Amino acid sequence: MAVIIIRVPDELKEKMKKYDINWSEEIRRFIEQKIRDEEKAKLLDEIDSFLKSVPTLERGKATKLVRDSRDSN
Repeated sequence: MAVIIIRVPDELKEKMKKYDINWSEEIRRFIEQKIRDEEKAKLLDEIDSFLKSVPTLERGKATKLVRDSRDSN
């Protein structure tokens, strides 16, 4: 496992000591959630870019294609 060191102001460190919280675990969860959020945002951007490249159909075209397909059988 890798070690990451962060610096916090002395005042904040003193406040942290007042609570029985596993700060390492809390920070690890925050980092994991932040990464998930960023990955989702990147994926949504990629999907948006892809959808912009998909040509649009005129209204009713999909219905016509389905009906034509059904009628051909």
